Amino acid sequence: MVAEEYLSFFNFTGLSLDQALRTLLGQFALMGETQERERVLSHFSKRYLSCNPRVIPSEDAVHTLTCALMLLNTDLHGQNIGKRMSCAQFVGNLEGLNDGQDFHKDLLKALYNSIKSQKLQWTLDEEELRKSFSELGDSLCDSNASKSTKQVGSDEKPLPVGSEPSGTLLYKNGFLVRKVHADSDGKRTPRGKRGWKTFYAILKGLILYLQKGEYRPDKQLSDEDLKNAVSIHHSLAMKASDYSKRPNVFYLRTADWRVYLFQAPNAEQMQSWITRINTVSAMFSAPPFPAAIGSQKKFSRPLLPGTMSKLSEEEQVRSHEARFKALSTELAELRSYPPDRKVKGRELEEYRLRDEYLEFEKTRYGTYAMLLRAKIQSGAEDLASFESHLLDENGLQRCHSSPTLHDSSQVSQASSTLDGGTCSRASGCSSSSAKVRQEGQRHSYRQAVKK
Repeated sequence: MVAEEYLSFFNFTGLSLDQALRTLLGQFALMGETQERERVLSHFSKRYLSCNPRVIPSEDAVHTLTCALMLLNTDLHGQNIGKRMSCAQFVGNLEGLNDGQDFHKDLLKALYNSIKSQKLQWTLDEEELRKSFSELGDSLCDSNASKSTKQVGSDEKPLPVGSEPSGTLLYKNGFLVRKVHADSDGKRTPRGKRGWKTFYAILKGLILYLQKGEYRPDKQLSDEDLKNAVSIHHSLAMKASDYSKRPNVFYLRTADWRVYLFQAPNAEQMQSWITRINTVSAMFSAPPFPAAIGSQKKFSRPLLPGTMSKLSEEEQVRSHEARFKALSTELAELRSYPPDRKVKGRELEEYRLRDEYLEFEKTRYGTYAMLLRAKIQSGAEDLASFESHLLDENGLQRCHSSPTLHDSSQVSQASSTLDGGTCSRASGCSSSSAKVRQEGQRHSYRQAVKK
């Protein structure tokens, strides 16, 4: 087979299992669905055993331990919320899985410490990297022609040829000042890395490019530009109404819970950026995968794919509406059984994290469903026309397309109409929602990250 022939070029002799796995991942991009990855790891296990026949007794045992390392890597360095797996838990999970026997504890401890100190890195060559960023919007031109919009700049006029990065799908551009407030998983960014920096921002596909220095039409994306780029799939932009240090600031939380603050030149541009980021995210964010299932009873966020959604606009909005209803039900059930006041420590923290996650996701999907439903009903083919429709007296109110961090109850009001069915008109959504119970998210930008 091709896989076996390819693996024969790797010499894992004398390497520990984690070293061999790092060697493979350093040369081979492990991509695709779970079953495809599992088959690759199965061939890897067979090759490792042939190179090291005395280290681990069987191919099944090697494969079991390999998969355990992959799951451990996700648990220690992934997006799951809550306490990370301990070494004792890792050892306990593998009891009796070495052909009915236990793996040596020293071996498992060494593997655990290796993954904890240095996460497994997937290789990604330059071509793949640029495709994942620079060419991400291009892939939509053929498969999502019905969703395409005009190339519109910050002045609402088509940009001249060559003024945008490679590709043709451009939603907005203009100057923004950025501050990194939280890193992956909401962990507070170190103080020395939080400074405000000015960029020329280009929203293209599901990528927000941030170019340094003066913008020139013939300027190509540099490696630094790619490093600064922000993926906006499953993200939510909100007006930071409680941030008083600078005017016209909005907040962006990404799929992996990174937190950014952006300052626009004026209030109109701030509103425009919020609307377009949220609308593009609503149009193209793919349905989430189920959360990882493990032996530990802790809450994990569902996996959010970075690929473009293949659903039609109508299917997409229905998916958002279904997700909103599911989250509303789950949040209501969670709050109907709050932890006892005497409960402290891990259980209370798990409840708090789950409540915060569900409330935020409810707001996000409510915003997605509301904007995308309004876009479909408006009949607008480009975002400039849709944005104008939102501000029209017969459309949604300005605040409804822009939830704020301080009080996004208006978004929850409009979104709550999804519980009783879809509104026939965008204006009907905003008017009827005033009668439903307000469950707005009340997160300040400071509360959006872990202390």
